[in-house]
Amino acid sequence: MKPRRTNGSVKKFGVVVFPGSNCDHDAYHALGKVLRQDVRFLWHKDSSLDGVDAVILPGGFSYGDYLRGGAIARVSPIMKEVVSFADAGGIVIGICNGFQILCEAGLLPGSLIRNAGLTFLCRFVHVRVEHTRSAFTSGCREGEVLKLPIAHGEGNYFADAETLAGLERNNQIIFRYCDAGGSLTGEANPNGSLNGIAGIVNERGNVMGMMPHPERATDPVLRETDGAKILLSTISHLVEKTQLTHSTI
Repeated sequence: MKPRRTNGSVKKFGVVVFPGSNCDHDAYHALGKVLRQDVRFLWHKDSSLDGVDAVILPGGFSYGDYLRGGAIARVSPIMKEVVSFADAGGIVIGICNGFQILCEAGLLPGSLIRNAGLTFLCRFVHVRVEHTRSAFTSGCREGEVLKLPIAHGEGNYFADAETLAGLERNNQIIFRYCDAGGSLTGEANPNGSLNGIAGIVNERGNVMGMMPHPERATDPVLRETDGAKILLSTISHLVEKTQLTHSTI
């Protein structure tokens, strides 16, 4: 769970802090204290990503979720840098409110709307890993069921039929809500997300958004550690990417 800290295995993560973010310290703790990575906070008004290898947009209520979740955060000064970073192939992860921000910024398709039951949900759910051919799931097994917490009022993923068809066709759906046995049922879908979608990637595969919180299921002290598989997959991808770059120089 705590990889030995070596120069080759330590990557630099930046956690963006917006006014209203409340999971920034959770992400910082999971990556820095548990997984022993180099992590720093990036303020929403910053004009630089400080040379990070990956960016985390954390959960919370950026700008109080005025207008709608993520709508104001997408025009923060730092988002210009995040978009440029993503366009250049940089790894970007949006968790909960961060997922909403990525959709508002056009880095991911679709949108997150009010939960089907119109109530805020805070509990553990199960998600199924749809495939392992991504930077975020390579350390998992295809079809593996992960137990992760959710905490959102606007986590209902919505997109038009054409967009949904594209997500399915391009294998961009990497997590779906399921029951403990991996079956996709209406009862296992907590918020009404279309096609049971809990997490997606962009076509290029370097930007991922998900509503469940992997950073809150990483520390063994909290007993549930399935979220570490997602973060460790990301770290492994970054390490391999660095090794590949060095081998071609």
